[in-house]
Formats: sequence, C-alpha cells, structure tokens
Amino acid sequence: MLAEAAAFVKAGRVDSIRFSTRPDTIDSGRLDIIKNFPVATIELGVQSMDDRVLSANKRGHTSSDTVKAIQRLKEFDYEIGVQLMVGLPGDNPERLFATAHRVAALKPDFIRIYPTVVVTGSPLAKLYREGRYMPLSLKDAVAQVKELYRFFSSRNIQVIRMGLQATDDLEKGSTILAGPYHPSFGHLVYSDIFLDMAVDQIESANPKADRIDLHVHPRSVSKMRGLKNGNMKKLRVKFHLQSVEIVPDDSLKEDQLKVNALI
Repeated sequence: MLAEAAAFVKAGRVDSIRFSTRPDTIDSGRLDIIKNFPVATIELGVQSMDDRVLSANKRGHTSSDTVKAIQRLKEFDYEIGVQLMVGLPGDNPERLFATAHRVAALKPDFIRIYPTVVVTGSPLAKLYREGRYMPLSLKDAVAQVKELYRFFSSRNIQVIRMGLQATDDLEKGSTILAGPYHPSFGHLVYSDIFLDMAVDQIESANPKADRIDLHVHPRSVSKMRGLKNGNMKKLRVKFHLQSVEIVPDDSLKEDQLKVNALI
C-alpha cells in the first residue's frame, strides 16, 4: 500500500503520505519500513497523558508510550500531530490540563481536539445506558476545548481542528447516542473566543457606550457574529447597546479584534 501511495506522490497528484496511528505502534522496525517512502506527517491518537484515564478507557497504551513515540519521530524529522479528547471517562478539567502541559512540553507540530461522544453499539454506550458515564454538555465541551486552544496557541502549537468531521451518518442522528456533537463545533469555540475578546475590550474601552464597531479580519466575521448572530445579541443585551456593527479589516490578523466604542 505504501508503494501504491508513493506512486501518487511521485506523479505529483498528492504532496505526501500522512499516517494516523497509536503511540505504541511507533517502534524502530516500523520506522525502518517507512523511512524510504514519502511519509511527511504522523499523527498520534494520544487522547490523554493521564494513565488512569487511558486505563479506564482501555486505550492499550500509556503516557510513556507517547513520550517515547514523539521522541523517536523527532529523530526522523517527521511532522508530528497529536490528537486529544475531552470528556473521556475518568477525566476531569484538572487531569485534562495536566495532559495539555505534558503534551506541550513534547512540542508537537499541531493538535486536533475532539469531544467524546457516545456512539451507538459501543462499550461507552453500555456505560451510558447503565448510568456509569455522563458525557459533557455541549456548553462544557466548548468551554474546555476553548481553554485548550488558548493554551496551545500561547505556546505556538497550532490547533488545526476542533470537533468531529461532519458526515452523513453523524448528521442522521442515529450514530450518536449522546454527547456534545455539533457539525460546527469548531465554529462554536472560535465564536466563544471572539465573544470573550469583545467583552474584555468593551469593558476596557467604554462599557457605557451606545454603539460598538468590531473590527476583525474578513475571514473572522462569522466567528465574531457567532452562530445565528448569537454574539451580537449577547453584546447588545450585556452592554445595553443601540447597535453593534462588524467592520471587516484587512490590517488585522485572523485572531485579532479591535473595538471602537462610540457614544
């Protein structure tokens, strides 16, 4: 299969090969097999760096496996991605952010973050039906992922995805029994981040203003608006504003916001 994939790279039809695997599969033998193929990126399904959480979820690997895997991959100069999950059985905010600190110390190139959902027919579905597991609410999942995003961004580690990829099966509603699934989960997180920035800047600028102009990069307009213009409504109510306007501003970066408070 590697040879078949490599042929597409050689033909210029794709840029490189990407693997997604478990930390405990990374060993010298497997790395020797793939080193002569155009593999550029390897993602590890780490999920947690707390061995109690990993054991409770029968992951089959330990945090030590992750440390060793990333160290080995760095020796081969691969681009390294780490996948994390929030809301796993046995996890809590304290353990989650201890995981974040341990992952950041390993300096991967990027992160993907997924909320734990209960899939029909899974072992987790059995625990849920027996009342032995309760998934995070959508609000709590967004809040936890938002803090992870801020943490990794502050350490110059890119978060390239938040939330599950929407598929036809997930959209039908028959696959997921419970949990914080939303087709625009990442958008919800970004919207919350922009709402927090807007509140902070309005309070610093002039919380008694009548009108507010929110300057954002054109690609961040929808993030500032929020789902169904939810952020605009919240700002109007919180600060008793007559109007809130979004102004596209190319001079700003996509994660920046500038507030003009007018009376």
